[in-house]
Amino acid sequence: MRPARTFHDLGGELGVAALAWRLPDAMPWRAVSTAFVGGGFTACNWVLNVQVPHGYARRDVGAHVDEVARALGLVGDGVGMLTAADVRKVRHAIDGEVTVEVTVGLASPVWAAAPAEAEVHMSPGTVNIVAFMPVPHSDGALANLLCTATEAKVQALLDKGVPGTGTASDAVTVVCPGITGRPEPELEPEPFGGPRSRFGAQLARATCSAISAGAEGPR
Repeated sequence: MRPARTFHDLGGELGVAALAWRLPDAMPWRAVSTAFVGGGFTACNWVLNVQVPHGYARRDVGAHVDEVARALGLVGDGVGMLTAADVRKVRHAIDGEVTVEVTVGLASPVWAAAPAEAEVHMSPGTVNIVAFMPVPHSDGALANLLCTATEAKVQALLDKGVPGTGTASDAVTVVCPGITGRPEPELEPEPFGGPRSRFGAQLARATCSAISAGAEGPR
């Protein structure tokens, strides 16, 4: 499942540009995300990846994302991520039934377990991952999918020789269909999301592939 992605040149006070994914209205959608706006478990009608200038200093990030969503005509609930990376260089990969789309900016990589005194460059989420799952997942499985995508990201970065596990403000969003009414036994939500589960394995491979492609350019 790959919802339509659109690119928007914002300009002015809204930012530089944005990628928007509008989810089909034919069914409900759920998301789990580490994003500042719409993070946690939520109903989901859209996902935004907003490119902002380096040195971005707005503190009202939620209000900023709401402004962008209104300008693009997005309605309902959504997830908003920020990045200093060029969103025109979005990379996508499909493995089986899972689609992953990423923007990768690695100007300031960090090690997750760096010493407390290490200098940390807090730039707006420069490695953003958006993943679309084909079937409903339980809350536990969705949380596990966040871990799986993050593990695959780190694998790709290490394979590319990046000196870090990511940046200080990366974000991951995983979207899956919701459930209407009481599901039939064979349609129960997927209970697992680890890298050896059916869809977790597809997510891991697609994430690794997309991040690897995005990490090949200038950092």
